[in-house]
Amino acid sequence: MRIERDRYVQALAARMHNGMVKVVTGARRVGKSYLLFTLFRDYLLAQGVEDSNIVSVALDDEGFEELRDPKALSAYLKAAVQAVSGQCYVFLDELQFAISEEERRGKRPPRVYGVLNGLLRRDGVDVYVTGSNSRFLSSDILTEFRGRGDRVHVLPLTFAEFMLARDDDVYHAWADYVEYGGLPLVAAMRTPQQKAAYLSSLFEETYLCDIIERNGLRRTQELDDLVNVLASAAGSLTSPSKIQATFRSELGSQVSANTLKAYIGYLEDAFLVSEASRYDVKGRKYIGAVRKYYFEDVGLRNARLGFRQVEENHLMENVVYNELRARGFSVDVGVVTKREKGTDGREHESQLEVDFVANLGSARFYIQSAYAIPDDEKRRQEKASLLRVGDSFEKIVLVKDVVNASRDQDGIVTMGLFDFLLDQGSLRM
Repeated sequence: MRIERDRYVQALAARMHNGMVKVVTGARRVGKSYLLFTLFRDYLLAQGVEDSNIVSVALDDEGFEELRDPKALSAYLKAAVQAVSGQCYVFLDELQFAISEEERRGKRPPRVYGVLNGLLRRDGVDVYVTGSNSRFLSSDILTEFRGRGDRVHVLPLTFAEFMLARDDDVYHAWADYVEYGGLPLVAAMRTPQQKAAYLSSLFEETYLCDIIERNGLRRTQELDDLVNVLASAAGSLTSPSKIQATFRSELGSQVSANTLKAYIGYLEDAFLVSEASRYDVKGRKYIGAVRKYYFEDVGLRNARLGFRQVEENHLMENVVYNELRARGFSVDVGVVTKREKGTDGREHESQLEVDFVANLGSARFYIQSAYAIPDDEKRRQEKASLLRVGDSFEKIVLVKDVVNASRDQDGIVTMGLFDFLLDQGSLRM
């Protein structure tokens, strides 16, 4: 089954011949290899590039195991590039396999980055690499590549991409998507049993094992417990100190907040979770260490909890967050202050939350994920924070109900969830 991922193909195409290493990051099994080795390769071929001008090395393939040594890889690529007549395109898949354990521990810079810098010095060579760990790739773009690295981050299938693999209606597709997520292989599976078994196995045997091995963890129970806590509280405000309190009260664990903070960093490095910071909209500043964590794939989140906590309203919020990120927005949790007089005649101050403050260049959107608005009281609650924002940027309430997008007397737009997810131009009203 072929699923086109045009946004990423076009992102790579826009970076061709820019003199930088194109770094394609993303979680395991999210489709990075397919994007580079199939979709982008096909794009190049359609542009008239000869197949012989594309040099591909899959470092996670046992057939290329000897090339995980940077010296051997350098010699191989040098010879391969010299054999190409004209513009050469180099694809290196899963670059972290060429990073030694010593280098992972930070005792010395990864030597493979020198190989990439060497390729950049050669005329007529365009370099693309993929990797499943942000610590050794995206964070090093600014240092090891000296400003000559350009990242494209790949997320699981959006709902619009997921629909390309479906032949049923949007409601059945949504029920499947919100439970089993958007990993491409899962989208191709036919039965719920297959999907659940695959996701559970992938989480335990690939993601967690990778994190434990990569970071040399010995006390793995705390990591297991942390994942459970984050999965149960996805989209809720929390912090390492709050999680530490949960560990002490409910699990009897004395793990430190610093350890939990480090473990959360490992989960982010593996692209399992992503954070949204709290942003004071009127004060124009970020607030403290409390933030929200969302899973990059809701299916993996559900699998971790044995598919026992599939609350559609919370998962809808997670899906909206991921959709905004897929469209290139940076996403924060907005906070506005509400002041009103109480029954005692004194002025009281409280904080209201805007689910998402989405920024892209000069554009900004304030978005509430409401799931359903059954009555006027619920509508009033959802609008309360948006009415206090006080600027002219677009304000939107998303509901799962089928509605015609409309703007009310306060300038706030109500939009159906599927209209938002399936129309890439839905935020341009």
